[in-house]
Amino acid sequence: MTTSDEDLALAAAEGDREAFGALLSRVYDRMFGLAFKLSGNRAEAEDLVQDVCAALPAKLSKFRGDARVTTWLYRIVVNAARDRHRRRSTHAKAASGWGDWEVSRRAAEVEAQERTDWLRLAMDTLTPPELRETLVLVLEGLNHAQVAEILGVSEGTISWRMSEAKKKLKAMKEAQL
Repeated sequence: MTTSDEDLALAAAEGDREAFGALLSRVYDRMFGLAFKLSGNRAEAEDLVQDVCAALPAKLSKFRGDARVTTWLYRIVVNAARDRHRRRSTHAKAASGWGDWEVSRRAAEVEAQERTDWLRLAMDTLTPPELRETLVLVLEGLNHAQVAEILGVSEGTISWRMSEAKKKLKAMKEAQL
């Protein structure tokens, strides 16, 4: 005589591992078929049924035997599919703005890199070399007094060199436009 699905479910709810395994072997394909029809995706259906199977031992304690086990399990699969869809929708809504933000961030990085590359190339052609040295030190964050001390010139000379360097770099930039 074959044990009914309902009896297997009640035994599994009591902790009978063999009953649980026998129940799963009977209903797994039907749960997967339903999950596949709900999701339309094999991998998604497999994940969904695995999640249901993992939660099933705890859920079996709530099975009263009033309905057929398959009806009860189908309800669990449908609810799990709905929950998964809701979570995906929530994550998609939350992530939708990130794509635009990331595109803008990368564009800003590229633009900053282009400016840095242009400045480096322009500085390589800056003459006399004293202008380049002065500009490099100021761009390193040193103030005019510190640069003057390093280069052994007056602070006024550093200010003049910076003014000349800016004029030459501006002229180079305008020549490119």
